[in-house]
Amino acid sequence: MDLEAFFALHCDLPREGPGTDEATREAIRRLPPLPPSPRILDLGCGPGRQTLVLARELDASVTAVDLHEPFLLQLQKAAAAEGLSDRIVIRQQDMGSLQDPPLSIDLIWSEGAIYNLGFANGLRTLRSLLRDGGILVASEATWLLENPPVEVAEFWQQEYPAMTAIATNIKTATEAGFEVFDYFILPRSGWEEYYQPLRERIEILRPQAANDPALARVLAEHDREISICDRFGDSFGYVFYMMRKAKN
Repeated sequence: MDLEAFFALHCDLPREGPGTDEATREAIRRLPPLPPSPRILDLGCGPGRQTLVLARELDASVTAVDLHEPFLLQLQKAAAAEGLSDRIVIRQQDMGSLQDPPLSIDLIWSEGAIYNLGFANGLRTLRSLLRDGGILVASEATWLLENPPVEVAEFWQQEYPAMTAIATNIKTATEAGFEVFDYFILPRSGWEEYYQPLRERIEILRPQAANDPALARVLAEHDREISICDRFGDSFGYVFYMMRKAKN
């Protein structure tokens, strides 16, 4: 995918993946008590809607990590507007190459981004950063039907072939050294909150795409993704997995 065209489409969108503020709050409500002044990382934060909720609801400092600087600057601006600048630290870094010391983090949060590392590899990589009993919350694209329609199965085989079912992800987490103490499926409203602004941006860019083949391809790919979700949304979803680092 042409990254320049991709970011032309995604620039300044409120979210970079399905989710809602209420879903983030629901996950927070299911957390066990955190230690005083917890160390929190939000990995693959994008423009940081969930980062703002974490900082506000937990009344704690959150370090937001993303590789794309414009997303971090968008978050920084939003944090200032909401009076949360003192609680949010931005860090431009690859979430697969973190420099935090082992056993130094109380809570790792990653909405729709751990797939960049691969679910199993991401869990193994991040586990070493967590203190004993530390928590990792990740939302992950997951099959909800055992035998999805052929068209949607072929789409995700191309886009995310590692996607699997809830039971398999729980088994993977256990094998990676975590206890999955809770999980829930993101409501369909979380997809619409992401896709509606994306639809509007696509329509704005269509005239420009007529003379820009790379942008036209990116718009077509996103049109297809939205269509798949609209027609086969009961086949797959994002699932919040809430995990505690198990003892060795």
